[in-house]
Amino acid sequence: MILPDHLHAIFTLPEEDADFSGRWRRIKGHFSNQLVVAGAATRRRASGALVLWQPRFWEHTIRDETDFEHHVDYIHFNPVKHGLVTRVRDWPRSSFHAYVRRGLLPDDWAGDAREAATGYGEP
Repeated sequence: MILPDHLHAIFTLPEEDADFSGRWRRIKGHFSNQLVVAGAATRRRASGALVLWQPRFWEHTIRDETDFEHHVDYIHFNPVKHGLVTRVRDWPRSSFHAYVRRGLLPDDWAGDAREAATGYGEP
């Protein structure tokens, strides 16, 4: 999930690989290079790092299927939580649309934030 000021991802590393920091460094580097190649306006910190990136990340190991589902719900609802859209389906850069295509979630999942609080995401 890509939002204007942060992103969320769930991925699986190979069993012998626990280098989350290295993965994020490569993801950020590739994304940053593509921004520069595309001619996007970018600002940099004194260190040379793009202002786009936080200097840290939050890592969580998914414990079970229920934990996975809760994290996917949180990620899908995040654009609504941040006031970017009123319905999950209105955010174009989300795996939510793949879930709908695969029949895993209905198109109107979580409703419309203008109508009622849904309980997804952080308070």
